[in-house]
Amino acid sequence: MRGEHKLSTKDKQLPAHPLARGVVEGKLRSLARVCRLVDDAVGPYRDLLKQLFPHTGRAWTVGITGVPGAGKSTLTNHLIASLRAKDMKVAVLAIDPTSPFSGGAILGDRIRMQRHHGDDGVFIRSLATRGALGGLSRSAADLIRVCDAWGADVVLVETVGVGQDELEVTRTVDTTLVVMAPGMGDDIQAIKAGLLECADVFAVNKADRDGADITARQIEVMISIGQTVAGSSKTAGHGATHGHHGPHAACGAKKDRHVAPTTGVGLEGDWSPPIDMCVATKGKGVEEVLDHLEAHHRWLMGTEAGQARRLSRLREAMRTQLRNTLIEHAVSVMGEQLEAAVQSVAQRQVDPYTASEQLVEGFRRGC
Repeated sequence: MRGEHKLSTKDKQLPAHPLARGVVEGKLRSLARVCRLVDDAVGPYRDLLKQLFPHTGRAWTVGITGVPGAGKSTLTNHLIASLRAKDMKVAVLAIDPTSPFSGGAILGDRIRMQRHHGDDGVFIRSLATRGALGGLSRSAADLIRVCDAWGADVVLVETVGVGQDELEVTRTVDTTLVVMAPGMGDDIQAIKAGLLECADVFAVNKADRDGADITARQIEVMISIGQTVAGSSKTAGHGATHGHHGPHAACGAKKDRHVAPTTGVGLEGDWSPPIDMCVATKGKGVEEVLDHLEAHHRWLMGTEAGQARRLSRLREAMRTQLRNTLIEHAVSVMGEQLEAAVQSVAQRQVDPYTASEQLVEGFRRGC
């Protein structure tokens, strides 16, 4: 996986800006400074992103999400160690809830990853949501690219854990890991359509607790139902190449290891999310989780279905970027008209729908 999707730095012109050049050269200090500028949207952050973009496109991005208290940070901590054991450069973006006092990140996730402090091959940054919905921060997608340009082989993005509205992460990363745990209402969570749509791999953490097998079985049943519904419009047998991988035992029990197929010519069909049992506090079952995450990456890069999914996500990202750029530009050039429209709506002189249409028409004429 290392280096397979990106030309070496020497094959590309180094960025002109010293900070961007430092990021491409792998300097942690430059990476930290650029991340701060991008996250705060200040200074030459947009120019830095433009200069860094030619040096992106190699990193594998993994989103780690799930309900609060499921053990996402602890599992992430062990995944970092496993990836570093494979000599992979790792960046972690830990999305924390916004502090009501300072407006910054509470840093709870980062505290749990202190064992990696001092490792030059690991970069960890906490980000505040700052009111952004969907479990990610506003700047998450841009910061992933910055870490990619730094040379990260893997970028782990741990979401804030807001429940079942975290579909934003699936539009941002290559592979999504959903972490669940018994005794947290997962019998209800498992039937949420959003959760099933979000997951590429399931990890039932705290598998040494009562109810873990029940949680895994409920997820398995819902995946089977989803596949039956999805397959009703397909021909018989289509998409069966990646059969469902049931829950895998951990903690010393017998393991039923069914890893998804590796890259190969002719691999077709949809990905069926495997379910792994683990105990992150003890590091048990973590390797099985990583095995399936890597298997999904191979599927993503080596099948037509996987390539189509990557293109769909890129298309969605471009639409989001276009929407944000248009809004920023329209607000900056139509500040007075916007304020006048607000006053008109407030005085009931015009409805907000007509006012919006008038603003759009005025913006179009100005273009």
